Amino acid sequence: MSYLEYRFLVRPLQPASDMLMAELGELGFESFVETDNGVLAYVQTDQSPHETDIDSLFVAQHPDFEISWSFTKVEQQNWNAEWEKNFHPISVGNRCRIRAPFHPHENVEFDIVIEPKMSFGTGHHETTRMMLQLLLDENMAGKKVLDMGSGTGVLAILTEMMGADNIMAVDIDVWCFENARENVERNQCKKIQVVQGDAHVLGNEKYDLIIANINRNILLKDIPIYASCLKKAGDLFLSGFYLNDLDMISAKCGEFNLKLEKKIVENDWVAVKYVH
Repeated sequence: MSYLEYRFLVRPLQPASDMLMAELGELGFESFVETDNGVLAYVQTDQSPHETDIDSLFVAQHPDFEISWSFTKVEQQNWNAEWEKNFHPISVGNRCRIRAPFHPHENVEFDIVIEPKMSFGTGHHETTRMMLQLLLDENMAGKKVLDMGSGTGVLAILTEMMGADNIMAVDIDVWCFENARENVERNQCKKIQVVQGDAHVLGNEKYDLIIANINRNILLKDIPIYASCLKKAGDLFLSGFYLNDLDMISAKCGEFNLKLEKKIVENDWVAVKYVH
């Protein structure tokens, strides 16, 4: 069995990369690796789509995105080497390390093993990395946590490792839902419930901390729901948008008495903490 590696150059990276991976998954692509300038996507040679199928994708035709691509054949004996070459462990400070199953264990406080498949959230993207930084600065002991748009489940997994007692991880995409469940089990987490859906599945539950690393438009739509689900002294961590969008996000949060307390910026992406 052999694979084809498709190399996609994507501008801007987000949300175009997420949309691209979602659509490619529907075309039979099995695995993805986020890169500094796009996405590597892998599909079995006998399952490869026609080039017109790729060019006709919604994200490829969208006027706000610029996407180009090429492909090469990856022989079966080189498959693992290719995957390993493009998926490097990520360290967040000196306390947290995110690695794939084939990477060796290192002696860090939080060693997280993630196999992303078709899900977002390996720590390679600025938004995930900054959200991890925000979490590492918090005391999670006994907290009830909601992770919206959980992707691989990496943020939810870290909160359990840090002492959170009750965690719900929610993602609308079925492949993210399934992948998060696998990663929760892979990291031997016992306090995370993984749910497929959007903000409407939350009901009347109240949380000490809500995490949402999604895109700007979804955040603006769902901030009222997040606010209603926060306990009185709860915190809201948001990312997935650019620094230029921060005033808009803060204005919406302000409508619900949520005040900006902290922000991290990396390559024009921002992650923020709001408090009641």
